[in-house]
Amino acid sequence: MAWSAAQANIITSAMRAAEAESALLSRYSGAIQAHLDGKARERHYDGIQTAITYRDDPNPLFAAEGAALFSWRSAVWTYATAELSKVTAGERDVPPVDAFLGELPEFQWPPPP
Repeated sequence: MAWSAAQANIITSAMRAAEAESALLSRYSGAIQAHLDGKARERHYDGIQTAITYRDDPNPLFAAEGAALFSWRSAVWTYATAELSKVTAGERDVPPVDAFLGELPEFQWPPPP
């Protein structure tokens, strides 16, 4: 009797590569999200998602902070997505997570209105 493997039990190198890429992106994504949330918590927001809801708040300080965090979040993810695409394409070495966080756009709190 000839040996045969069920298709469901075969793990290809492409599958391993996809799993490794997914794990890599998940690690960076979690660190970036924690970085964004940490910045928002500096001003006692629950996290970045809560903070950006204040963009149109009647309180001018909350509105300015929400708008600034909203723009910064977009800049961070735009940069991170582009650079991590280079990593997965083999155009860039995999940087240590902490070093990568240091490359992200900086944030400046807006001055009080």
